[in-house]
Amino acid sequence: MIRVAILGAGRIGHVHAANVARHKDATLVTIADPFISNAQALAATWGGTAIADPLEAINHPDIDAVVIGTPTHTHVELMLAAAKAGKAVLCEKPVDLDIHKALAADKALGEQRKKVMLGFNRRFDPGFAEIKQRIQRGDIGDLHQVIITSRDPGLAPMGYLETSGGIFRDMVIHDFDLARWILGEEPTEVFAVGSRLFEPELEALGDYDTVMVQMRTASGKQCQINCSRQAVYGYDQRLEVFGSAGMLLNDNLRETTVRHYSAQETETRGPLLNFFMQRYTDAYRLEMEAFISAIKEGVALPTTVFDGCQALRLADAAQLSADTHAVVKLNEGAKDA
Repeated sequence: MIRVAILGAGRIGHVHAANVARHKDATLVTIADPFISNAQALAATWGGTAIADPLEAINHPDIDAVVIGTPTHTHVELMLAAAKAGKAVLCEKPVDLDIHKALAADKALGEQRKKVMLGFNRRFDPGFAEIKQRIQRGDIGDLHQVIITSRDPGLAPMGYLETSGGIFRDMVIHDFDLARWILGEEPTEVFAVGSRLFEPELEALGDYDTVMVQMRTASGKQCQINCSRQAVYGYDQRLEVFGSAGMLLNDNLRETTVRHYSAQETETRGPLLNFFMQRYTDAYRLEMEAFISAIKEGVALPTTVFDGCQALRLADAAQLSADTHAVVKLNEGAKDA
């Protein structure tokens, strides 16, 4: 059994704790959170002991793996501490909001970077994963274009947005990683536009509520990402890939596939799933399964700190492009995704 510690008993901590507790090859040993009452409540639901100090959990001799779901500014410290202690690590994105700190962390990990996985859960979504597999087996011929739509149902609290790093580093970073993975190449040109169409207070943060990003790889493959922080109809998550021999499309998920026809309406459908915890339930479960399986089998982890650095690099380029209204060119010759 892989013995696991969860660091952070917030929203994502609940998701990971449940998936560890339900896994046949894992045991939830401890949950650490400075707000001990949160850790106690989570432990009461899924098992394990509750402690306040994450470093105590990291250095516990009965822990094999650590899942980091703490605030972003703590990720590097906890990741390095866990790696130094010889633990396998699953860390939520981003590595850090500062690319220099993220790159320094990757360098500091050295050989231990092989034991650290970044939490880009969308790679494990069954629909997205199938599209990746079908591209690889040639179902659409040569890949030409990728179109990603990602819209939240509503604006996060302003207190959260003040420390989030902005829409590109907080929200779109998932889409940057998905784009790299689907394209199979690193984008070398980024052009982004940002607007404040419904929340003018974001101007004080240098942030946007609505953005579009266009990217191109050295070979000419194209990607467009459309994001908004307010979709009144629900959590909008779609992916389209187009190639020389066809197209693949992954649509939104709903609680039911039933459509209603009547004298007043045609093809009336139920609402989209509410938010990321519902939409990506399977993705989070499969992500944890991949993490635990890799530890047990001693194989490479499916995502890396390098992936986190590359996604942050694209987020920084998009922020610069949106702020300056200019195309940002990135170094060519980067490793394939």
